[in-house]
Parts: sequence; structure tokens; C-alpha cells
Amino acid sequence: MSDQFKRFDMAKPPIRQANFLRPLIWALTIPEVTLKKNQIIKTGMDGIKPPYLLLCNHNAFYDFKVATKAIFPHRANYIIAIDGFIGREWLLREVGGICKRKFTNDIQLIRQIRQVFKNGDILVLYPEARYSLCGTTAVLPDSLGKLCRSMGVPVVSLICHGHHLQSPFWNLKMRKVRGLSAEMKLLFTPEQLKTTPVAEINRTIRETFIYDDFTWQKENGIRITEPFRAEGLHSVLYQCPACKKEYRMATKGTEIFCEACGKRWEMTELGELKAVKGETEFSHIPDWYEWQRANVRKEVEEGTYRWEGECHVNSLPNAKRYIPLGDGVLIHDMEGFHVRGEGKYGPYEMKISAKELYSCHIEYNYLGKYGDCVDLNTLQDTFYTYPHGKDFSVTKMALATEELFYYYHPEKIR
Repeated sequence: MSDQFKRFDMAKPPIRQANFLRPLIWALTIPEVTLKKNQIIKTGMDGIKPPYLLLCNHNAFYDFKVATKAIFPHRANYIIAIDGFIGREWLLREVGGICKRKFTNDIQLIRQIRQVFKNGDILVLYPEARYSLCGTTAVLPDSLGKLCRSMGVPVVSLICHGHHLQSPFWNLKMRKVRGLSAEMKLLFTPEQLKTTPVAEINRTIRETFIYDDFTWQKENGIRITEPFRAEGLHSVLYQCPACKKEYRMATKGTEIFCEACGKRWEMTELGELKAVKGETEFSHIPDWYEWQRANVRKEVEEGTYRWEGECHVNSLPNAKRYIPLGDGVLIHDMEGFHVRGEGKYGPYEMKISAKELYSCHIEYNYLGKYGDCVDLNTLQDTFYTYPHGKDFSVTKMALATEELFYYYHPEKIR
């Protein structure tokens, strides 16, 4: 299969954001941010002009709109996953998009970033490389500090609050959330980078990226009254804290419940969970999520973590279209991911070692076709794998990917 389809040109130099598109970009983004009363607080930004590196947290597509207003009137280039380019590669390149396959070490990307700075522009990077699953910080790569130090330009952060509440990854339907906020802050000047150890750069970035949208919601008294506000939350909270069963959680309206033991919790207007009857094990959604992580970590430490099942597989060798490879088998265990099968284009296979993959990207009901998926990347291809049945959770696979990496690299800082 690998020789039958042209691969995306990952080495193509970045294009400066087209001048004729800039007014259109501003018109499509800035008025919406202003209308929603999105406050952007800037610290240490006096006199900071392009080129610089802008590190942003990632919770929703709306992040891009806030970033556009934050850097106005300057232009930028953006690191974008390959699936964002499907059917519109020319447009994504014209607005400054640089293609990347998620969670791969692409040396060519370094050259492209350097070119952005040579052009005198801003490079916007979302180092979490995926939407946050529950409005808290996702894993940041250790390579980030080295990248910052090697570029010789100012490093700026943009941390947005409330975007997960407005359009959570587990249910993208928009909520009527107003009064969102963002903090734009200078982290390092070029002179500071020269004398700051990489480990210290990473520590500063990680501390800056600590956020929790559900805590922020309660602290600011933001009420979400939509009657569907809990729907989809079971994709993230897949294990019942009452009976401990996995893959039996469901949601409807304002409630999340376990189909195995029947326990129910209401999601309040302030984003808290309250048991309809009995003990409320976790009122704070991220606490439930981290409890699941701890359970996965135990499986990894005991060497028992494993999932195997049938799946549907699509390939994305370029930005034209998904290629249906057919049904296959997905294995995720202590060794990592292994996908294999045979279809219209012959046999296919992808292996990714747990020691090399610090995180992975997942989707819930991706494109509304095959359900939840895990997308696995090499430098040449991306496999979108859709497990069959109900006895699985892509959230658990994502947690296991991270825990496996730290299991094999205990020296790494979380």
C-alpha cells in the first residue's frame, strides 16, 4: 500500500500569510472575540514585536480566534495537523499553515520554524498537540525547552480560560459562555534563553501551562444552563467510581450514569458533579479523570495492561482524502501500538513502540462515521483506527500511552 499513494510534501517551505487574506481573517475572528467579551491580559509584552514564538494551550477551535486578536495586527504561521489540510491544502498554506503529523519527531519542522522567524513573523505552536480532554493541561514534550532555546527569539505564552466549557472536546456543541479570558505573557527574552538551562525552560513552561477550566468556572461563578450539558462526558469518564466497571458509563441531558450498577450523577450549572443518591465520589470532573489515570498506571506497573480487538482503519498519506484500508486488528499493550490487516490495497501494518510515544491523539465519534478513534502517526502516514464494539475506551488508550512512556522513562518529569 505504501507505494500506491503520493505522500504529503512535509518539506515544503512555509508561506507567509497572504496579505489579501489578512483582512478576511481579522473580520472572521476579531469581532466574535470582542462580542464575547473575551478579555486578553498582557504581561511583559511592551516592546515585544515579531519574530517570536507563541505557545498556546489547546481546548477548542476558538483558541485560534483568540490568538489572532492577541497578536493583531501581526501575521503568523501555525503548526497544524495533517487532517486539518484535507481538501484545502492551498488555503491552509496561504493562511500560514505548516503541516505536522502528531507526536512524531520531524526534523524538517525545525527548518520551517527557522524560516518563519527569518521572515520576521510569529510562530504559533500548540505544544499539547491535541484538545484537552477535560479542560486541564495535557502532556508537554521535553523537546520544547530545547526548541525554545535554539531559536533565539522571544518566547511568549497565551493561556486561555473557559474554551473547554464553551465547546468541550467530548461534545463540541456550543454553550452560551461569556466573559472568557486569556493571559498573554513574555516568558523569556533571547538573552534569558542563552543563560537558562533547558530543564529550567521546561519547568517554567509547564508551570505556565497549569490550568483547569472547571476550577476557573467555579471561581468565576459561570453558569451553563444548557439541558444537554453532560452529554458526551462518558467518553472521558469511562469507569464507574461506584462499581469500578469500565466502558458502561453513559450520559443523557444533565446526567452521567453507570449502566452496570445504575448509579447516577448530575452535572450542575457550575460544572460540578453530584450523586443523585448516595456518596459523591468526585465532584470535580478532572479528579475523576485522574483517578482513572491512577488505575491505568497500576495496570502498567503490574505489567497487565493490554487491549486487543478488531477495528476499521483509514490511512491519510496526503491531504486529498482518507484511504479506507479495511478492517484489521488493533493491539495496545506493554510494547505499544500494533495495527495490522489486509484490504482493497493489500496488507498493511504499523507498529509504534511505547518507549517512543509520549502521548497520542484520540477523537470521539470522529467525523460521525465510524465512532471513536485513535490516530497513529509515522513521518509518512497516519492510521485512523476505529475499534469495534463497546468494550473499549480511546480515553483509556490515551492515558495508557502516557503512563507506558513514563514507565519506561522514570527519569522524565511529568
